[in-house]
Amino acid sequence: MSDIVDQAVAALNEKLSGADFGGTAKFDISGEGAVMMDASGARAADEPADVTLSADADTFRSILEGDTNPTSAFMSGKLSVDGDMGLAMQLASVLA
Repeated sequence: MSDIVDQAVAALNEKLSGADFGGTAKFDISGEGAVMMDASGARAADEPADVTLSADADTFRSILEGDTNPTSAFMSGKLSVDGDMGLAMQLASVLA
């Protein structure tokens, strides 16, 4: 597992703490691995999900650090979404 995935799991667990997030989501980080998120938190794994968000490591890090808005990243083509768009929007509000 990469350092980027480890850092992502820690950051996402902080952001998801206390959030009302239903369903399963996966962040697919190009060349690094995947992070699964659900009601129990985030973990390093690559499993089927209701929505998959794909980005390179720099874009993903920028979203987690609050420097890039997830919606802006999607609109500019830096973030792709496959699956439940409503769940993706719910996740974007948790990450903001």
